[in-house]
Formats: sequence, structure tokens, C-alpha cells
Amino acid sequence: MLHWLAQYLAHDIRAFSVFNYITLRAVLATLTSLTISFMVGPAVIRKLAAMKIGQSVRDDGPQTHLIKAGTPTMGGALILVSITISTLLWADLSNRYVWVVLFTTLGFGAVGWVDDYRKVVHRNPKGLSAKTKYFWQSLIGLGAALFVAYSTQLPAQTELIVPFFKHVAIPLGTVGFVVLTYFVIVGSSNAVNLTDGLDGLAIMPTVMVASALAIFAYVAGNVVFAKYIGVPHIPGAGELVVFCAA
Repeated sequence: MLHWLAQYLAHDIRAFSVFNYITLRAVLATLTSLTISFMVGPAVIRKLAAMKIGQSVRDDGPQTHLIKAGTPTMGGALILVSITISTLLWADLSNRYVWVVLFTTLGFGAVGWVDDYRKVVHRNPKGLSAKTKYFWQSLIGLGAALFVAYSTQLPAQTELIVPFFKHVAIPLGTVGFVVLTYFVIVGSSNAVNLTDGLDGLAIMPTVMVASALAIFAYVAGNVVFAKYIGVPHIPGAGELVVFCAA
């Protein structure tokens, strides 16, 4: 949104051209998300505590987990709000990759929100059933995989790159690419759920993975770096750095 405004103003004031740099907008997206979290987070936590929206612990888990019963939960909604606002403010909204990752994130976030809602409102520690959760995860993941597969412009963009080997690439084709992408998306979502613990153990792995993905996105989106490192150049992929930073 602000990227469009900066481009418009740059016609008259050249100083606004600085917002064309992905790195600057990535830093601003990070600062925006942090500001939203620090300003809104404490109020949200107090509101959740006042509404007695707390963690419902399963009775078949370790007994030590019971001390966390009642801890304010559904904080993931704050993360989603921060990511969405920062992305909409600083990313290039004409980029299709930005929209597919944003909608995928919000889709999985909606599944998590319903799961938490059932836990805290209906007092059901199990939340959504495994089959229901997996169905919606699969639907969202498959939709994202199909969109990316059919929006590729070159066959090289559906190849599997082997790290540290510039000239080794495994052609997957459309079907193979969709299958692999589906498992990566759904598998990553469940990996976060498995990593996440009672004390927010998922946040640090998430930050580390997002940072690594930001580097890959920047390299793939830059024709010079992509050629030097030996990865397919994907026009527009660099814009995902802003999303990862958010």
C-alpha cells in the first residue's frame, strides 16, 4: 500500500524512490510488526485474561503441563494481525507471490483459531479432530501448490535444486512439483504445531526459518545472485523478503 504511494510520489520527489529497495521495506516491515506487537500485545493479553480465555490442557498429557492451565491463549491471532498489516503496508501488492503466501498463512491461521476457540470456549482440550484439521490443511496446501505450479514461467522453476551443487537439478514436472509443495506446506504447518509448546517454543524456530527463507527469496529474485549461486531466477520472488521480515 505504502509502496504504491511511494512509487506515485517518486515521479515528483525522487527521494521516495528509496522505497523501491526490498531491503529497506523489509526492515520497515519488521519494525512495524514489532511496534504492533508491543503496543497491542499487552492489552490483548489482559483482555484474554479478563475473559478467562485460557489454555485448556489435555488430561492425557504430562502432569507437569497442568500448571499451565488457564494461561492466556489464542495469541497467534496477534501475530497474524501484525504480519498482515505489515505486509499490506510495505509489500508490492501487485505481486502474486505475496498474495498466495499471505492467504495461505491466514488460511492456516484460521484453522488454528477455530481449534483454539473450541478448546477455550467449548472447554474441549482436543479442539478440532485430527481428520478435520488435516482436511482443511490439505485443502489450503493443495490450493497454494496448484497456484504456484501453474503460475511458473519457466520449467527450471519447478526443478528441485540440490544444495552445494550448481549444476545438479531434478526436474519434477507439474505433478511432482505440486505433490512436493503440498507436503512441504502441510508438513511445515504440523512441524510448527509439534515444536510449539506450553511456553511458545515455536517462535524461535519460526524466526530462524523465516530468516533463511528470506535469504533464498532474495537470491532467487535477484538475477545476478541467482546466476552466481546457480539457482533458478524467479522474477518477483524477492518481494517475499518483505513478508518473511514481517
